[in-house]
Amino acid sequence: MAASHGFVGSRSHRTVLLTVTCLGQFMVLLDNTIVGAALPDMQHRLHTQLTGLQWIVDAYVLLVAMLLMSGGIFADRFGRKRVYLSGVVVFTVASVLCSLAPSVGWLVAGRVLQGIGAAALSPASLALLAAAYPVPQERVRAIGLWAGFSGIGLAAGPVAGGVLTDAFGWPTIFLVNLPIGVVLLLVGLRSLEETRNPGAPAIDIPGTVLSVLGVGALTYGLIEGGARGWTSPMILGSFTAAIILLAAFVAVEARHSAPMLPLRLFRQRLFTVSNTAMVVVGFALMGSSFFFSQFFVYVQGSSILRAGLQTLPVSLAMVAVSPFAGHLAARYGFRIVVTTGLALAGLGLLALGMVHADTGYGNVWWRLGVIGTGFALTLSPLTGAAIQAVSPQEGGLASGISSTTRQIGAVLGVAVLGAIVRTRQSGGASFETGLNSAFVAAGAITLATAVFTGLWLARSEPAERSVAPQRSPHPDAVTTSNEASTKSR
Repeated sequence: MAASHGFVGSRSHRTVLLTVTCLGQFMVLLDNTIVGAALPDMQHRLHTQLTGLQWIVDAYVLLVAMLLMSGGIFADRFGRKRVYLSGVVVFTVASVLCSLAPSVGWLVAGRVLQGIGAAALSPASLALLAAAYPVPQERVRAIGLWAGFSGIGLAAGPVAGGVLTDAFGWPTIFLVNLPIGVVLLLVGLRSLEETRNPGAPAIDIPGTVLSVLGVGALTYGLIEGGARGWTSPMILGSFTAAIILLAAFVAVEARHSAPMLPLRLFRQRLFTVSNTAMVVVGFALMGSSFFFSQFFVYVQGSSILRAGLQTLPVSLAMVAVSPFAGHLAARYGFRIVVTTGLALAGLGLLALGMVHADTGYGNVWWRLGVIGTGFALTLSPLTGAAIQAVSPQEGGLASGISSTTRQIGAVLGVAVLGAIVRTRQSGGASFETGLNSAFVAAGAITLATAVFTGLWLARSEPAERSVAPQRSPHPDAVTTSNEASTKSR
């Protein structure tokens, strides 16, 4: 890490550091998927509608999306240990607040705090690893283990959420973070060494604030539009505010000496197309996943525990296929692998849109598996394409932008697909029909993006060069070991 004041401790010291950082990322990833299994119970016990469930998910994802890059820069400037442990404290305390929430409003507030903690914890954990393992081969192995824990957390979430919610109710899915957070804090205070990069750029406060407010206003309009009416003054005002704030964000970034989002990078077609496709991946994956447990519980009559198990094919397919995505992209090129992945995911979502209440699970699980396989093939290659499009010194910045665009897509996916369901229901359709429309819409958009990337994503191989990013990579829920190795090249 250029200009980084790092350390190379003993083997046992680095083993402890690896364990602490991996466990922290596991906690964040577990929280991403464990909540989905508990949504039906939250709706019942908190007496909320679909809008409330959307806010429970999007409040967290929105803060992670908008603060992820700033969190990485903050860690570089002010100390990775300090920021990592601060993130652990915020995330753990917020988890306890979530478990005690007496209403949807309090739960959403807790989720906002969780998002802030995750946006500090996740990039700082990887920055700590990169500083502790300066030898490229060792760093690749360490980041591979870090990513492997991410996959375990991703796969364990639906099962853990189903078991805990079925046995004790939804608050327990947040309480599982308490013992993990306490252990991380106690061990981290004693074992982690402080590292920082004094040459890290200044934090873009105006850009960060405008991006949070702009995307937040857009999300508010999309989520609340179905309930308040799309032409109500409040909704029209939120969309107008979103346009003004996002336009101001672009203007500020164009003039800022160290912007959080350098607009010049989008002059590269490979960078622009890969990030556009990443928005759609986040949109379709998170937007559809939001409804998986609800489909099994409300449409097919499954218990919450059984529904959690029934959603497993998506995460298991992603965990199984993701380790091979980078190798396939290196052999066949970004365009072929990404286009194939998007096409598979789109077809899987279209097929899921044809499922009904009386469809047997034997005819459902493979559709979920196809969706997971398709998205697994896109994530690492799209990040690799974004990194290849920029200079070696900007590899970490490119990976951070790629993660952020995926998270923005996730925010919009939950909001837009939820709006589709509510609009169909307000027209007299059943919840099942609304879900089918949402899945079909997600599939159609994903297939259209497959065509777009097939036509415009340049034929190129991952660069065989050493990337020494000035900024720390900023991964999140779906970073894979191949993505990590691609970043390290």
